[in-house]
Amino acid sequence: MSSGWASLPPEIRILILRVLIQDGCKLSRLATVSREWQTELEKYNFARIKGTPSRLVDFGSMIHRNRALVNYIWFCLEVDGYDCTTCAPGLHGRLPDEEYEAAIIIQDADGCPIPTAFQNLFSVLSTWGLNGDLVLDISIYSPSDSKHWFPYLTFMPDIASDMLGGGIEQTISNKDYNDPQHGWVAGFRHSAPPRTAIYKVFHGVMEEGPFATDELELQWWDQLPSIPAVTSLLLRQQNRRRWKPHSLAHMFARFPRLQEVHYEPWREWGLMQRGTDISFHYLFKYIPRFNRNLKRLVVFENFNQQYPPIMQRFQFGEDIAECDSLRSPAPAVSHMIALASLKLEHLAASFIVDASDFFKIEPSWEWSNLSSIVLTSNLLAPEHPIEIGDMLRAAAAAATKMSRLETMEIWNGRQGLAALFKYQVFHDRHEATITWRGTWQLTMEPSILQAWEAVIHQHDCCRLDSVQEQLDVAVIKSHGDAIHHLMLSSPVIRPISLQQIQREQKFLEGVPTLPSRRSLAGG
Repeated sequence: MSSGWASLPPEIRILILRVLIQDGCKLSRLATVSREWQTELEKYNFARIKGTPSRLVDFGSMIHRNRALVNYIWFCLEVDGYDCTTCAPGLHGRLPDEEYEAAIIIQDADGCPIPTAFQNLFSVLSTWGLNGDLVLDISIYSPSDSKHWFPYLTFMPDIASDMLGGGIEQTISNKDYNDPQHGWVAGFRHSAPPRTAIYKVFHGVMEEGPFATDELELQWWDQLPSIPAVTSLLLRQQNRRRWKPHSLAHMFARFPRLQEVHYEPWREWGLMQRGTDISFHYLFKYIPRFNRNLKRLVVFENFNQQYPPIMQRFQFGEDIAECDSLRSPAPAVSHMIALASLKLEHLAASFIVDASDFFKIEPSWEWSNLSSIVLTSNLLAPEHPIEIGDMLRAAAAAATKMSRLETMEIWNGRQGLAALFKYQVFHDRHEATITWRGTWQLTMEPSILQAWEAVIHQHDCCRLDSVQEQLDVAVIKSHGDAIHHLMLSSPVIRPISLQQIQREQKFLEGVPTLPSRRSLAGG
Protein backbone atom coordinates (compact mmCIF):
# COMPACT_ATOMS: atom_id res chain seq x y z
CA MET A 1 0.00 0.00 0.00
CA SER A 2 2.67 2.51 1.05
CA SER A 3 4.98 1.79 -1.89
CA GLY A 4 2.05 2.09 -4.28
CA TRP A 5 0.95 5.37 -2.77
CA ALA A 6 4.49 6.74 -2.68
CA SER A 7 5.00 5.88 -6.33
CA LEU A 8 2.05 7.96 -7.49
CA PRO A 9 2.71 11.43 -8.92
CA PRO A 10 1.79 14.24 -6.49
CA GLU A 11 -1.02 15.50 -8.72
CA ILE A 12 -2.65 12.04 -8.71
CA ARG A 13 -2.42 11.88 -4.92
CA ILE A 14 -4.18 15.26 -4.70
CA LEU A 15 -6.96 14.08 -7.02
CA ILE A 16 -7.51 10.95 -4.92
CA LEU A 17 -7.68 12.94 -1.71
CA ARG A 18 -10.11 15.42 -3.24
CA VAL A 19 -12.38 12.56 -4.30
CA LEU A 20 -12.29 11.17 -0.76
CA ILE A 21 -13.12 14.57 0.70
CA GLN A 22 -15.98 15.20 -1.74
CA ASP A 23 -17.31 11.71 -1.09
CA GLY A 24 -17.88 12.64 2.55
CA CYS A 25 -15.33 10.20 3.94
CA LYS A 26 -14.14 10.77 7.48
CA LEU A 27 -10.52 11.62 6.91
CA SER A 28 -9.47 10.89 10.49
CA ARG A 29 -10.23 7.20 9.87
CA LEU A 30 -8.45 7.14 6.54
CA ALA A 31 -5.37 8.59 8.22
CA THR A 32 -4.90 5.27 10.04
CA VAL A 33 -4.34 3.36 6.79
CA SER A 34 -0.62 4.11 6.70
CA ARG A 35 2.01 6.61 7.78
CA GLU A 36 2.02 8.06 4.27
CA TRP A 37 -1.74 8.51 4.28
CA GLN A 38 -1.59 10.07 7.73
CA THR A 39 1.00 12.59 6.60
CA GLU A 40 -0.97 13.59 3.50
CA LEU A 41 -4.41 13.65 5.13
CA GLU A 42 -3.26 15.67 8.14
CA LYS A 43 -2.50 18.49 5.74
CA TYR A 44 -6.22 18.60 4.97
CA ASN A 45 -7.46 17.78 8.46
CA PHE A 46 -5.56 20.63 10.05
CA ALA A 47 -5.40 23.19 7.24
CA ARG A 48 -8.87 24.48 8.09
CA ILE A 49 -10.01 24.37 11.71
CA LYS A 50 -13.40 25.21 13.22
CA GLY A 51 -13.12 26.69 16.69
CA THR A 52 -15.91 27.22 19.22
CA PRO A 53 -15.83 28.59 22.78
CA SER A 54 -16.17 25.07 24.21
CA ARG A 55 -13.31 23.72 22.07
CA LEU A 56 -10.93 26.50 23.06
CA VAL A 57 -10.23 24.75 26.35
CA ASP A 58 -8.31 21.98 24.59
CA PHE A 59 -7.55 23.85 21.38
CA GLY A 60 -3.83 24.22 22.01
CA SER A 61 -3.23 20.59 22.89
CA MET A 62 -5.43 19.33 20.03
CA ILE A 63 -3.33 20.88 17.29
CA HIS A 64 0.05 21.37 19.03
CA ARG A 65 1.86 18.82 16.86
CA ASN A 66 0.27 20.10 13.63
CA ARG A 67 0.23 23.84 14.32
CA ALA A 68 2.35 24.50 11.20
CA LEU A 69 -0.38 22.94 9.04
CA VAL A 70 -3.13 25.32 10.19
CA ASN A 71 -3.75 28.24 7.83
CA TYR A 72 -7.46 28.98 8.48
CA ILE A 73 -9.52 29.18 11.68
CA TRP A 74 -13.28 29.64 11.57
CA PHE A 75 -14.22 30.90 15.01
CA CYS A 76 -17.93 30.27 15.51
CA LEU A 77 -19.57 32.08 18.39
CA GLU A 78 -23.09 30.70 18.55
CA VAL A 79 -25.44 32.81 20.65
CA ASP A 80 -28.52 31.44 22.37
CA GLY A 81 -31.45 30.17 20.36
CA TYR A 82 -34.93 31.60 20.73
CA ASP A 83 -38.49 30.46 20.14
CA CYS A 84 -41.54 32.02 18.51
CA THR A 85 -42.36 34.06 21.59
CA THR A 86 -39.31 36.27 20.95
CA CYS A 87 -38.53 35.82 17.25
CA ALA A 88 -40.39 39.09 16.56
CA PRO A 89 -40.82 40.96 19.86
CA GLY A 90 -44.02 42.98 20.05
CA LEU A 91 -45.66 41.28 17.08
CA HIS A 92 -48.94 40.79 18.95
CA GLY A 93 -48.84 44.02 20.87
CA ARG A 94 -46.29 46.49 22.13
CA LEU A 95 -44.07 45.16 24.92
CA PRO A 96 -42.88 47.25 27.85
CA ASP A 97 -39.44 48.67 27.08
CA GLU A 98 -37.61 46.36 29.48
CA GLU A 99 -39.31 43.25 28.07
CA TYR A 100 -38.65 44.39 24.49
CA GLU A 101 -34.94 44.92 25.19
CA ALA A 102 -34.68 41.54 26.90
CA ALA A 103 -36.24 39.86 23.85
CA ILE A 104 -34.06 41.63 21.30
CA ILE A 105 -30.58 41.42 22.86
CA ILE A 106 -27.95 38.77 22.25
CA GLN A 107 -27.72 36.33 25.12
CA ASP A 108 -24.65 34.38 26.17
CA ALA A 109 -24.00 31.10 24.39
CA ASP A 110 -23.33 27.82 26.21
CA GLY A 111 -22.85 29.76 29.43
CA CYS A 112 -19.83 31.52 27.93
CA PRO A 113 -20.17 35.31 27.68
CA ILE A 114 -18.96 36.87 24.44
CA PRO A 115 -16.05 38.74 26.10
CA THR A 116 -14.91 35.53 27.80
CA ALA A 117 -14.96 33.68 24.48
CA PHE A 118 -12.75 36.32 22.87
CA GLN A 119 -10.49 36.48 25.92
CA ASN A 120 -9.91 32.72 25.60
CA LEU A 121 -9.43 32.89 21.83
CA PHE A 122 -6.84 35.64 22.06
CA SER A 123 -5.04 33.91 24.92
CA VAL A 124 -4.71 30.70 22.90
CA LEU A 125 -3.66 32.29 19.61
CA SER A 126 -1.23 34.72 21.24
CA THR A 127 1.08 31.77 21.97
CA TRP A 128 1.27 30.65 18.35
CA GLY A 129 4.54 31.10 16.54
CA LEU A 130 4.94 32.71 13.13
CA ASN A 131 4.35 29.87 10.67
CA GLY A 132 3.39 31.46 7.38
CA ASP A 133 -0.05 33.04 6.92
CA LEU A 134 -3.03 32.49 9.21
CA VAL A 135 -6.62 33.50 8.39
CA LEU A 136 -9.02 34.18 11.25
CA ASP A 137 -12.68 34.09 10.19
CA ILE A 138 -15.13 35.24 12.90
CA SER A 139 -18.85 34.39 12.85
CA ILE A 140 -21.44 35.37 15.46
CA TYR A 141 -24.94 34.02 14.92
CA SER A 142 -27.86 32.18 16.43
CA PRO A 143 -29.04 28.84 14.99
CA SER A 144 -32.59 30.17 15.46
CA ASP A 145 -32.07 32.92 12.87
CA SER A 146 -32.88 30.50 10.06
CA LYS A 147 -35.76 28.77 11.88
CA HIS A 148 -38.29 31.59 11.92
CA TRP A 149 -38.59 34.47 9.44
CA PHE A 150 -35.33 33.90 7.53
CA PRO A 151 -35.04 30.21 6.50
CA TYR A 152 -32.68 31.07 3.63
CA LEU A 153 -29.86 32.08 5.97
CA THR A 154 -26.78 29.87 6.02
CA PHE A 155 -23.74 29.98 8.27
CA MET A 156 -20.77 28.46 6.53
CA PRO A 157 -16.98 28.61 6.59
CA ASP A 158 -15.23 30.69 3.96
CA ILE A 159 -14.95 28.73 0.73
CA ALA A 160 -12.83 29.59 -2.29
CA SER A 161 -14.62 30.19 -5.58
CA ASP A 162 -13.14 27.07 -7.18
CA MET A 163 -14.54 24.93 -4.33
CA LEU A 164 -18.07 26.33 -4.25
CA GLY A 165 -19.77 24.45 -7.03
CA GLY A 166 -23.44 24.05 -6.18
CA GLY A 167 -22.91 23.00 -2.59
CA ILE A 168 -24.73 25.87 -0.92
CA GLU A 169 -27.76 25.41 -3.18
CA GLN A 170 -27.85 21.70 -2.50
CA THR A 171 -28.20 22.34 1.22
CA ILE A 172 -31.66 23.86 0.80
CA SER A 173 -32.89 23.54 -2.80
CA ASN A 174 -34.91 20.40 -2.07
CA LYS A 175 -36.67 21.81 0.97
CA ASP A 176 -40.22 23.00 0.63
CA TYR A 177 -40.76 25.53 3.38
CA ASN A 178 -44.27 25.80 4.66
CA ASP A 179 -44.47 27.98 7.73
CA PRO A 180 -47.48 30.34 7.45
CA GLN A 181 -46.86 31.63 10.96
CA HIS A 182 -43.64 33.19 9.65
CA GLY A 183 -44.97 34.21 6.24
CA TRP A 184 -43.88 31.16 4.20
CA VAL A 185 -46.36 29.07 2.21
CA ALA A 186 -45.28 26.19 -0.03
CA GLY A 187 -41.74 27.47 -0.39
CA PHE A 188 -42.65 31.12 -1.06
CA ARG A 189 -42.76 34.06 1.28
CA HIS A 190 -46.23 35.57 1.21
CA SER A 191 -45.69 38.31 3.79
CA ALA A 192 -42.70 40.37 4.81
CA PRO A 193 -41.20 39.89 8.28
CA PRO A 194 -42.00 42.39 11.03
CA ARG A 195 -39.51 45.17 11.64
CA THR A 196 -38.61 43.75 15.02
CA ALA A 197 -37.74 40.37 13.50
CA ILE A 198 -35.24 42.15 11.22
CA TYR A 199 -33.90 44.25 14.05
CA LYS A 200 -33.37 41.14 16.19
CA VAL A 201 -31.01 39.43 13.73
CA PHE A 202 -29.19 42.73 13.15
CA HIS A 203 -28.74 43.56 16.81
CA GLY A 204 -25.37 44.89 17.97
CA VAL A 205 -22.60 42.71 19.37
CA MET A 206 -22.13 43.53 23.09
CA GLU A 207 -24.57 46.43 22.70
CA GLU A 208 -26.05 45.97 26.17
CA GLY A 209 -22.90 44.95 27.96
CA PRO A 210 -21.20 43.68 29.93
CA PHE A 211 -19.39 47.04 29.77
CA ALA A 212 -21.02 50.07 31.35
CA THR A 213 -19.57 52.42 28.73
CA ASP A 214 -18.04 52.16 25.26
CA GLU A 215 -14.78 53.48 26.70
CA LEU A 216 -14.57 50.53 29.09
CA GLU A 217 -15.12 48.13 26.21
CA LEU A 218 -12.31 49.72 24.21
CA GLN A 219 -10.02 49.49 27.22
CA TRP A 220 -10.91 45.82 27.47
CA TRP A 221 -9.95 45.21 23.83
CA ASP A 222 -6.67 47.05 24.41
CA GLN A 223 -5.68 44.73 27.25
CA LEU A 224 -6.13 41.55 25.22
CA PRO A 225 -2.87 39.85 24.22
CA SER A 226 -1.67 40.56 20.69
CA ILE A 227 -1.71 37.80 18.06
CA PRO A 228 1.21 38.10 15.63
CA ALA A 229 0.27 34.81 13.93
CA VAL A 230 -2.88 36.21 12.28
CA THR A 231 -2.25 37.81 8.88
CA SER A 232 -5.81 37.89 7.46
CA LEU A 233 -9.14 38.67 9.11
CA LEU A 234 -12.62 37.90 7.75
CA LEU A 235 -15.87 39.43 9.04
CA ARG A 236 -18.34 38.22 6.43
CA GLN A 237 -21.88 39.36 5.60
CA GLN A 238 -23.42 36.28 7.20
CA ASN A 239 -22.64 38.10 10.47
CA ARG A 240 -25.79 40.20 10.49
CA ARG A 241 -25.25 41.06 14.12
CA ARG A 242 -23.43 44.34 14.07
CA TRP A 243 -19.92 45.06 15.26
CA LYS A 244 -19.24 48.53 16.59
CA PRO A 245 -16.64 50.05 14.23
CA HIS A 246 -14.87 51.59 17.25
CA SER A 247 -14.50 48.10 18.72
CA LEU A 248 -13.17 46.72 15.45
CA ALA A 249 -10.46 49.40 15.31
CA HIS A 250 -9.18 48.23 18.69
CA MET A 251 -9.60 44.56 17.81
CA PHE A 252 -7.58 45.02 14.61
CA ALA A 253 -4.80 46.61 16.66
CA ARG A 254 -4.28 43.28 18.43
CA PHE A 255 -3.05 41.77 15.12
CA PRO A 256 0.34 43.44 14.52
CA ARG A 257 1.08 41.40 11.36
CA LEU A 258 -2.34 41.88 9.79
CA GLN A 259 -1.94 42.15 6.01
CA GLU A 260 -5.48 41.60 4.70
CA VAL A 261 -8.97 42.50 5.96
CA HIS A 262 -12.32 41.48 4.45
CA TYR A 263 -15.09 43.36 6.24
CA GLU A 264 -18.70 42.97 5.07
CA PRO A 265 -21.03 44.98 7.34
CA TRP A 266 -24.72 45.59 6.65
CA ARG A 267 -26.21 49.03 6.12
CA GLU A 268 -28.01 50.67 9.00
CA TRP A 269 -31.56 51.99 9.25
CA GLY A 270 -32.33 55.70 9.00
CA LEU A 271 -30.90 57.92 11.74
CA MET A 272 -28.77 55.09 13.08
CA GLN A 273 -26.65 55.30 9.91
CA ARG A 274 -25.33 58.72 10.91
CA GLY A 275 -23.86 57.42 14.14
CA THR A 276 -22.41 54.40 12.37
CA ASP A 277 -20.77 56.64 9.75
CA ILE A 278 -19.09 58.59 12.54
CA SER A 279 -17.76 55.29 13.87
CA PHE A 280 -16.64 54.26 10.37
CA HIS A 281 -14.68 57.49 10.17
CA TYR A 282 -12.91 56.49 13.40
CA LEU A 283 -12.24 52.94 12.16
CA PHE A 284 -10.64 53.95 8.88
CA LYS A 285 -8.71 56.76 10.52
CA TYR A 286 -6.99 54.37 12.89
CA ILE A 287 -6.45 51.37 10.61
CA PRO A 288 -3.27 52.89 9.08
CA ARG A 289 -1.97 53.73 12.55
CA PHE A 290 -2.66 50.38 14.19
CA ASN A 291 -1.98 48.11 11.18
CA ARG A 292 1.10 49.32 9.37
CA ASN A 293 1.53 45.99 7.55
CA LEU A 294 -1.91 46.08 5.94
CA LYS A 295 -1.75 45.54 2.17
CA ARG A 296 -5.27 44.58 1.14
CA LEU A 297 -8.53 46.07 2.40
CA VAL A 298 -11.89 44.84 1.10
CA VAL A 299 -15.00 46.49 2.56
CA PHE A 300 -18.46 45.57 1.27
CA GLU A 301 -21.49 47.16 2.89
CA ASN A 302 -24.26 44.71 2.13
CA PHE A 303 -27.97 45.47 1.85
CA ASN A 304 -31.28 44.01 0.78
CA GLN A 305 -33.56 46.31 -1.20
CA GLN A 306 -36.63 44.73 0.39
CA TYR A 307 -35.69 45.79 3.91
CA PRO A 308 -35.99 49.63 3.66
CA PRO A 309 -39.76 49.63 2.94
CA ILE A 310 -40.27 47.42 5.98
CA MET A 311 -38.05 49.63 8.14
CA GLN A 312 -39.71 52.90 7.10
CA ARG A 313 -40.42 55.12 10.10
CA PHE A 314 -38.80 52.59 12.40
CA GLN A 315 -39.20 53.64 16.04
CA PHE A 316 -35.80 53.91 17.74
CA GLY A 317 -36.15 55.26 21.25
CA GLU A 318 -37.96 58.57 20.92
CA ASP A 319 -36.74 59.13 17.37
CA ILE A 320 -38.40 58.20 14.10
CA ALA A 321 -35.79 56.83 11.69
CA GLU A 322 -36.71 57.31 8.05
CA CYS A 323 -35.03 54.59 6.01
CA ASP A 324 -34.10 55.68 2.49
CA SER A 325 -34.37 53.09 -0.25
CA LEU A 326 -30.83 53.86 -1.40
CA ARG A 327 -27.86 54.43 0.86
CA SER A 328 -26.07 57.77 0.47
CA PRO A 329 -22.47 57.24 1.61
CA ALA A 330 -21.02 59.88 3.91
CA PRO A 331 -18.40 62.00 2.08
CA ALA A 332 -16.25 62.07 5.24
CA VAL A 333 -16.07 58.25 5.26
CA SER A 334 -15.12 58.17 1.57
CA HIS A 335 -12.39 60.73 2.26
CA MET A 336 -11.04 58.76 5.23
CA ILE A 337 -10.96 55.47 3.28
CA ALA A 338 -9.09 57.28 0.51
CA LEU A 339 -6.54 58.45 3.06
CA ALA A 340 -6.29 54.95 4.56
CA SER A 341 -5.60 53.48 1.10
CA LEU A 342 -2.40 55.45 0.44
CA LYS A 343 -0.15 52.60 1.61
CA LEU A 344 -2.26 49.70 0.30
CA GLU A 345 -1.67 47.38 -2.64
CA HIS A 346 -5.37 46.63 -3.16
CA LEU A 347 -8.52 48.45 -2.10
CA ALA A 348 -12.13 47.49 -2.71
CA ALA A 349 -14.79 49.63 -1.03
CA SER A 350 -18.36 48.96 -2.12
CA PHE A 351 -21.45 50.99 -1.11
CA ILE A 352 -19.74 52.37 1.99
CA VAL A 353 -18.09 55.00 -0.24
CA ASP A 354 -18.99 56.95 -3.34
CA ALA A 355 -16.20 57.21 -5.88
CA SER A 356 -17.14 60.83 -6.62
CA ASP A 357 -16.20 61.72 -3.02
CA PHE A 358 -13.20 59.37 -2.90
CA PHE A 359 -11.54 61.14 -5.84
CA LYS A 360 -11.66 64.56 -4.21
CA ILE A 361 -8.05 64.03 -3.23
CA GLU A 362 -5.43 66.22 -1.63
CA PRO A 363 -2.67 67.50 -3.97
CA SER A 364 0.03 65.83 -1.87
CA TRP A 365 -1.49 62.35 -1.98
CA GLU A 366 0.44 59.57 -3.73
CA TRP A 367 -0.40 55.86 -3.93
CA SER A 368 3.04 54.33 -4.35
CA ASN A 369 1.95 50.67 -3.92
CA LEU A 370 -1.63 50.51 -5.18
CA SER A 371 -2.06 48.16 -8.14
CA SER A 372 -5.84 47.65 -8.07
CA ILE A 373 -8.77 49.65 -6.76
CA VAL A 374 -12.52 49.00 -6.90
CA LEU A 375 -15.14 51.55 -5.82
CA THR A 376 -18.88 52.04 -6.20
CA SER A 377 -20.82 55.18 -7.09
CA ASN A 378 -24.52 56.00 -7.06
CA LEU A 379 -23.80 58.32 -10.00
CA LEU A 380 -23.47 55.32 -12.30
CA ALA A 381 -27.09 55.49 -13.37
CA PRO A 382 -28.65 56.62 -16.68
CA GLU A 383 -29.96 59.88 -15.21
CA HIS A 384 -26.49 61.23 -14.31
CA PRO A 385 -24.51 61.53 -17.59
CA ILE A 386 -22.92 64.91 -16.72
CA GLU A 387 -21.94 63.83 -13.19
CA ILE A 388 -20.51 60.57 -14.54
CA GLY A 389 -18.24 62.51 -16.87
CA ASP A 390 -17.00 64.72 -14.04
CA MET A 391 -16.31 61.68 -11.85
CA LEU A 392 -14.41 59.77 -14.55
CA ARG A 393 -12.20 62.77 -15.23
CA ALA A 394 -11.52 63.06 -11.49
CA ALA A 395 -10.73 59.32 -11.42
CA ALA A 396 -8.20 59.82 -14.20
CA ALA A 397 -6.57 62.65 -12.26
CA ALA A 398 -6.28 60.38 -9.23
CA ALA A 399 -4.88 57.57 -11.38
CA THR A 400 -1.93 59.77 -12.31
CA LYS A 401 -1.01 59.59 -8.61
CA MET A 402 -0.97 55.77 -8.69
CA SER A 403 2.34 54.82 -10.26
CA ARG A 404 1.76 51.04 -10.06
CA LEU A 405 -1.90 51.02 -11.03
CA GLU A 406 -2.97 48.08 -13.19
CA THR A 407 -6.74 48.06 -12.72
CA MET A 408 -9.31 50.62 -11.63
CA GLU A 409 -12.98 49.66 -11.52
CA ILE A 410 -15.95 51.84 -10.64
CA TRP A 411 -19.29 50.08 -10.53
CA ASN A 412 -22.86 50.18 -9.31
CA GLY A 413 -25.53 47.54 -8.95
CA ARG A 414 -29.04 47.01 -7.67
CA GLN A 415 -32.25 45.52 -9.02
CA GLY A 416 -32.57 46.44 -12.69
CA LEU A 417 -29.27 48.32 -12.84
CA ALA A 418 -25.66 47.34 -13.34
CA ALA A 419 -22.76 49.45 -14.56
CA LEU A 420 -18.99 49.16 -14.68
CA PHE A 421 -16.23 51.48 -15.81
CA LYS A 422 -12.92 49.62 -15.93
CA TYR A 423 -9.45 50.89 -16.75
CA GLN A 424 -6.88 48.14 -17.23
CA VAL A 425 -3.21 48.28 -18.18
CA PHE A 426 -1.51 45.54 -20.20
CA HIS A 427 2.20 46.20 -19.73
CA ASP A 428 3.34 43.35 -21.97
CA ARG A 429 1.42 44.87 -24.91
CA HIS A 430 2.10 48.50 -23.93
CA GLU A 431 -1.57 49.30 -24.14
CA ALA A 432 -4.56 49.98 -21.91
CA THR A 433 -8.29 49.43 -22.24
CA ILE A 434 -11.32 51.31 -21.01
CA THR A 435 -14.35 49.05 -20.73
CA TRP A 436 -17.94 50.14 -20.16
CA ARG A 437 -20.27 47.27 -19.27
CA GLY A 438 -23.79 48.04 -18.16
CA THR A 439 -27.54 47.91 -18.61
CA TRP A 440 -27.37 51.09 -20.69
CA GLN A 441 -24.93 52.68 -23.12
CA LEU A 442 -22.62 55.44 -21.89
CA THR A 443 -21.26 57.98 -24.35
CA MET A 444 -17.54 58.44 -23.72
CA GLU A 445 -16.99 62.13 -24.24
CA PRO A 446 -13.68 63.18 -25.84
CA SER A 447 -12.66 64.93 -22.62
CA ILE A 448 -12.99 61.63 -20.70
CA LEU A 449 -10.79 59.77 -23.16
CA GLN A 450 -8.25 62.61 -23.17
CA ALA A 451 -8.05 62.48 -19.38
CA TRP A 452 -7.29 58.75 -19.48
CA GLU A 453 -4.81 59.12 -22.33
CA ALA A 454 -2.78 61.26 -19.95
CA VAL A 455 -2.76 58.30 -17.55
CA ILE A 456 -1.53 55.77 -20.11
CA HIS A 457 1.36 58.00 -21.13
CA GLN A 458 2.49 57.97 -17.52
CA HIS A 459 2.35 54.16 -17.57
CA ASP A 460 4.42 53.96 -20.78
CA CYS A 461 1.46 52.77 -22.85
CA CYS A 462 1.09 53.92 -26.42
CA ARG A 463 -2.53 52.99 -27.13
CA LEU A 464 -5.89 53.29 -25.36
CA ASP A 465 -8.74 51.10 -26.56
CA SER A 466 -12.40 51.58 -25.64
CA VAL A 467 -14.95 48.75 -25.36
CA GLN A 468 -18.73 48.91 -24.79
CA GLU A 469 -20.78 45.89 -23.66
CA GLN A 470 -24.55 45.84 -23.02
CA LEU A 471 -26.19 43.81 -20.25
CA ASP A 472 -29.77 42.58 -20.12
CA VAL A 473 -31.72 44.51 -17.47
CA ALA A 474 -33.96 41.50 -16.78
CA VAL A 475 -31.13 39.37 -15.36
CA ILE A 476 -30.12 41.96 -12.74
CA LYS A 477 -32.39 41.19 -9.79
CA SER A 478 -30.00 42.30 -7.06
CA HIS A 479 -26.56 43.76 -6.49
CA GLY A 480 -25.34 40.17 -6.27
CA ASP A 481 -26.47 39.55 -9.86
CA ALA A 482 -24.78 42.81 -10.87
CA ILE A 483 -21.44 41.63 -9.46
CA HIS A 484 -21.79 38.32 -11.29
CA HIS A 485 -22.63 39.81 -14.69
CA LEU A 486 -20.24 42.76 -14.50
CA MET A 487 -17.35 40.28 -14.20
CA LEU A 488 -15.24 42.47 -11.96
CA SER A 489 -11.52 41.78 -12.24
CA SER A 490 -10.77 42.34 -8.56
CA PRO A 491 -12.59 40.74 -5.61
CA VAL A 492 -15.13 42.97 -3.86
CA ILE A 493 -16.71 40.29 -1.64
CA ARG A 494 -15.92 36.74 -0.56
CA PRO A 495 -17.23 34.17 -3.10
CA ILE A 496 -19.33 32.38 -0.48
CA SER A 497 -20.86 35.72 0.55
CA LEU A 498 -21.82 36.50 -3.04
CA GLN A 499 -23.51 33.12 -3.38
CA GLN A 500 -25.40 33.70 -0.13
CA ILE A 501 -26.64 37.06 -1.44
CA GLN A 502 -27.84 35.48 -4.67
CA ARG A 503 -29.49 32.67 -2.74
CA GLU A 504 -31.35 35.15 -0.53
CA GLN A 505 -32.58 37.06 -3.55
CA LYS A 506 -33.74 33.86 -5.22
CA PHE A 507 -35.77 32.93 -2.16
CA LEU A 508 -37.34 36.36 -1.89
CA GLU A 509 -38.50 36.78 -5.49
CA GLY A 510 -42.13 37.79 -5.53
CA VAL A 511 -42.19 39.06 -1.94
CA PRO A 512 -44.32 42.16 -1.34
CA THR A 513 -42.30 45.38 -1.53
CA LEU A 514 -44.37 47.05 1.19
CA PRO A 515 -44.79 45.81 4.75
CA SER A 516 -47.94 43.94 5.53
CA ARG A 517 -50.44 45.05 8.16
CA ARG A 518 -48.97 42.52 10.54
CA SER A 519 -45.41 43.81 10.11
CA LEU A 520 -46.57 47.39 10.59
CA ALA A 521 -48.00 46.39 13.95
CA GLY A 522 -44.80 44.77 15.13
CA GLY A 523 -42.57 47.32 16.85
